[in-house]
Amino acid sequence: MIRAELDPTFMEKKRNKVLWEVISNKMKEKGYNRSAEQCKCKWKNLFTRYKGCETIEPEAMRQQFPFYNELQAIFTSRMQRMLRAEAEGAATGLKKKAVKLSSDDEDKNEEIIEGEKGTGSRKKIKKGKAIGGTSSSGNSISLKESLEDFTKQQIQMEMQWREVFEARENERMMKEMEWRQTMKQLENDRILMERRWREREEQRRVREEARAEKRDALITALLNKLRREDM
Repeated sequence: MIRAELDPTFMEKKRNKVLWEVISNKMKEKGYNRSAEQCKCKWKNLFTRYKGCETIEPEAMRQQFPFYNELQAIFTSRMQRMLRAEAEGAATGLKKKAVKLSSDDEDKNEEIIEGEKGTGSRKKIKKGKAIGGTSSSGNSISLKESLEDFTKQQIQMEMQWREVFEARENERMMKEMEWRQTMKQLENDRILMERRWREREEQRRVREEARAEKRDALITALLNKLRREDM
């Protein structure tokens, strides 16, 4: 919210260290002890998450990013301000052009009336046209360059984010592969241990059966001996 309030100022200034200090102070006023660098780092992380939801993740994934709507409002408001500034610049250029044309007509009338002084007036008219045209075209070029710089910055940030995302995705895939191999090894070890346990259980059962057979044989032999003695 604090960053959104200062977004127009961020767009006007190139060095934003003082603005991050202002944000840090406002955070402290609200009970959050955060440095300017921490605030700046947090904003970069939020912007990265926002671009991820905007360009790659599906619409349903946006619900997992709780600040998506706030950042969407910030960038929408920023684009509206730029479009409004562009429209105002174009309107100002048209107004200057109308004033210049009116001035040209007056100068032409003066040129006809004065007659011999026409040479000096024509030089003055040409100079006025050059200054007016340069000012209007300069504003248009400046606005166009600003838009181009903004677009280039957005593209560059998106490319950097994609590189970071791809690196993290590759790292995640490597970790997942290692995890799968570890789980597979653990499963093989479990199967081997279970097999050994079953073998030991089978051997124990065989020994128990042999011991029981010997015991039964001894009891039978003893009973037969006692019967023969009684007879």
